[in-house]
Amino acid sequence: MFYFLLRRVGGGIFLLFVIVTVTFFLLNAIGNDPARQILGPTASAELVEAKRAELGLDLPVAVQYVNWLTSAITGDLGTSWYSSQPVTELLGFALPPTLSMVIGAILVSTVIGTVIGVVAATRRGAVDRGLQFFSTVIQAVPAFLVAIVLAVVFAVQLGLFPATGYTSFAASPSDWLASIVLPVTALALASIASIALQVRGSMIDVLRQDYVRTLRSRGLSDRSVLLRHTLRNAAGPALTTISLTFIIAISGSVIVERVFNIPGIGTQANTSASRGDLPVVLGVVAVTVVLVVLVNLIVDIAQGWINPKVRVS
Repeated sequence: MFYFLLRRVGGGIFLLFVIVTVTFFLLNAIGNDPARQILGPTASAELVEAKRAELGLDLPVAVQYVNWLTSAITGDLGTSWYSSQPVTELLGFALPPTLSMVIGAILVSTVIGTVIGVVAATRRGAVDRGLQFFSTVIQAVPAFLVAIVLAVVFAVQLGLFPATGYTSFAASPSDWLASIVLPVTALALASIASIALQVRGSMIDVLRQDYVRTLRSRGLSDRSVLLRHTLRNAAGPALTTISLTFIIAISGSVIVERVFNIPGIGTQANTSASRGDLPVVLGVVAVTVVLVVLVNLIVDIAQGWINPKVRVS
């Protein structure tokens, strides 16, 4: 198990290195002059050159990259070129709203999707056909459209939840819950459909195995066969879907945060990218990749625990 985890962690670090390196050089290749953008078009050439030297932009790109990477390894992601705030401080404010939405969406979609998938696989008939129809419809609707409909119906017309804004859990747990219900629902709907379909397919495959028929012939109840044997063996593919769902939820949070005016990491990335604020964009990318790697590592550990063959492979 130790070498299994070591391989996964090493792969995650390599992935992080490749993505931040490619992002750094791509952003530098765009050709914008952040010093000119910060000072405005009326600034003199001397002021612009002084600003470039202050930001370190007068150094060769390779030297800038090595300097950034060296600082990032020690936990220093730099300072925003526009607000002069440390990037870690900006991300510290932006991360809780995004994690509240994404983790909430993963929990909701995993629980509801698993229940629907198990019911559809065991009952079949109308429930199964209803699941497939629901999945086709909900996956065809864009996340931003779902978010807008939810905001109009449940916030504007019915007044059940706030239409915009985010309240931290520390400030008020009840207001925090109310502020993330609609964003979590918007992110979770499509994930519920995909997880339910994956669980349904895996369950049907396992239920057709010979050992399931053998267990039933020995007199084990359907509930025991389902919960103790079938569901565990069908969980592997579903866990892979959940890890993919996390990546989709992270990317989808950019749009959902904009609809509900939530100051999350997607909003921070969008604002910084439009300004060309390289340190903040790199910080967002690095933190996002670390989160994805951590989730994949947790999923790999869970799969290795469920199925020892995964550790060997």
